[in-house]
Amino acid sequence: MTALVAVSRRSFLSASLVAGAALCFRARLTLADEAGAGAGVLNVFVRINPDNTVTIGAKNPEIGQGVKTMLPMLIAEELDVDWEQVRIEQTLANDKLYGPQSAGGSRATPVNWLPMRQAGATARQMLVAAASAQWGVAADAITTGGGMVRHAPSGRSATYASLAAAASAVPPPPLDSVPLKPDSTFRIIGTPRRGVDTPAILQGKPLFGIDTALPGMVHAAIEACPVFQGTIASFDGDAARAVKGVLAVVPINSGLVPKGKSDALAVVADSWWTAQQARKLLKIDWDTAAQTRFSTQGYAAQALAAQGGPPQGDILRKGDVAAALSGAARTLSAKYDYPFLAHATLEPQNCTGLFQDGALTLWAPAQSPANGRRQVADILGLPPESITIHMTRIGGGFGRRLMSDYMVQVAQIARAVPGKPVKMIYTRADDIRHDYYRPAGWHDLTAGLDKDGRLVALSDHFVSFGADGEPVRAAEMEETEFPAQIVPNVHFGVTYLPTNLPTGWLRAPTSNAMAFVFQSFLDEAAEAAEVDLPTFVLRTLGEDRMLPAVDRAPQFNTGRARKVIAEACAFAGWDGGRSKGRTGKGRGFGFYFSHAGYFAEVVDATVSGTGEIGIEKIWVVGDIGSQVINPLNAEHQVQGSVIDGLSQAMIGQKVDQVDGAIVQENFDGFPLLRINEAPPEVAVKFVTSPFPPTGLGEPALPPVIPALANAIYAATGRRIRSLPMRLDEAST
Repeated sequence: MTALVAVSRRSFLSASLVAGAALCFRARLTLADEAGAGAGVLNVFVRINPDNTVTIGAKNPEIGQGVKTMLPMLIAEELDVDWEQVRIEQTLANDKLYGPQSAGGSRATPVNWLPMRQAGATARQMLVAAASAQWGVAADAITTGGGMVRHAPSGRSATYASLAAAASAVPPPPLDSVPLKPDSTFRIIGTPRRGVDTPAILQGKPLFGIDTALPGMVHAAIEACPVFQGTIASFDGDAARAVKGVLAVVPINSGLVPKGKSDALAVVADSWWTAQQARKLLKIDWDTAAQTRFSTQGYAAQALAAQGGPPQGDILRKGDVAAALSGAARTLSAKYDYPFLAHATLEPQNCTGLFQDGALTLWAPAQSPANGRRQVADILGLPPESITIHMTRIGGGFGRRLMSDYMVQVAQIARAVPGKPVKMIYTRADDIRHDYYRPAGWHDLTAGLDKDGRLVALSDHFVSFGADGEPVRAAEMEETEFPAQIVPNVHFGVTYLPTNLPTGWLRAPTSNAMAFVFQSFLDEAAEAAEVDLPTFVLRTLGEDRMLPAVDRAPQFNTGRARKVIAEACAFAGWDGGRSKGRTGKGRGFGFYFSHAGYFAEVVDATVSGTGEIGIEKIWVVGDIGSQVINPLNAEHQVQGSVIDGLSQAMIGQKVDQVDGAIVQENFDGFPLLRINEAPPEVAVKFVTSPFPPTGLGEPALPPVIPALANAIYAATGRRIRSLPMRLDEAST
């Protein structure tokens, strides 16, 4: 795909996406009018300022994962400037100009590792070419560093700023011809760097979508159908319209019901408080008759009944599981389950929109602005190019803001009050009761061991949600689920139940649930084999090798897994884990491979006589490739992932559905882990491997949940097979 995009009246850029990732800058670039007098634009990511500082564009949404700092680090490294010279600006959402712009799947690093470095290296080479032409010397005799160009034989030197105008006229070289620095010369990559927004966050400065303030702005509150897929049969908004300050009552479609239907009303007023109070006066007749049959209790009963019979279909069938189980020296079975979860972002969903002269401008805390643009264009019937999206910092997303319902809603509201910027904010209750939930699931597992305690057969009847033989979003189970690729006889069967709930990806999608199930069950198998879980997993992994590729799934390297497990055991001083006599203290282990990252974790836990779970310390070892780009942020990402996983597991997180609607409304019913409940220490260590670096926002989360469950078993002799963890419901 090639697009010609105007940068200014006198500059342009041709951006090509190579294999969906690499940006190729091929056209002539001159100074951009927008850059200001004396500044030089070398490509869409690099602007050299008159004071010899460099402004670098950060193209991806910043969601707390540190990408607004990390991506410019890649550019700055190859541009050969000092980090102190760098200024960072968030770009607009324009994937034709900047390439893929999203925050999800831990993809920012693997997708941008080469393109961002190439952008910096290209700009550096243009500066060198400009100096070479001015001085009449060979380009390969010129060196750079600290924003300076030098020619040692003649003693000449110049700042980047003095060469910027000339460099901007140099034709950019092909990306594949631009040499990149060897890792051994990195001065920025691999060094700890504070987040670019951290000072502003500490000072409470406006950065987030909810902080958006524009001249003449009005406000909107939403009354959405409490039952998903329900619609408005009729409504009376007269009482709300009569409230002083109310401007409009607008029926809208959240994108969950057919076009022409509405599933929410928006009250627009001169303040959010006025809109929220007037919202209470709306009289709405909801059409929900077809949806009230769905409930949490009903799902559980259907899952139990389904597991009493054969699965509807197969995810994976290899070898002869029945024969292997029949001939096994020992078999064991167990059932595991986990609930629907909300995302519960600290910043509730919000968006600001201005519709004017047939064009729409949005200020959106969006993880996937391109998807939002497409959905908004579709529902408003606008050409996508008429929609401008400013990416605000995101106050928590965890996958929730990959969905674009809040953008779709505010777009319709803005069109109803043209010429006025309108900001819509969800209440906490709106946010929890109108989410895209992590799907619940039920697993009925059986394993067979041979006389040497080796895993020779594994079966699972997995029940989750879907229709027509296909899972709903985030209810997938992969045929590569560890250890399926290694075990000779495997059957993963599946049955899908209907639901009216919209579902979505939650941090470490599917892995956050599957790791709990399989690593906990493997701990049971390890006990049956009379070894600890690390030994059992290492035995199962076998020799170092790359397992065969399956579709688009990352290839699994058993050697990398083995090294991470060994390092974690050494780091934590692993002693076998199981305490004799069930003293109320225990150690648990968990390993998982997801989002191309290998992580092994050890949890030291305590369980009081009243069943209160405490965490003493957690050790984490991860392999995310050859480079940890920003070690400071990487450590924080791992620690945050661990706390997020503990929050899902140990303090009662779940959402319950009654008569088609979610009943939880706030943090009293959907708690988040508090400071006094968090572990005093999460020790983090990275091992490097000769593979391209990958992302870190997600792969550290999954192992901590089974590691905690296994620690509780070591401490008490009671198996946690259901989330959230309830010791009084655990199995002995």
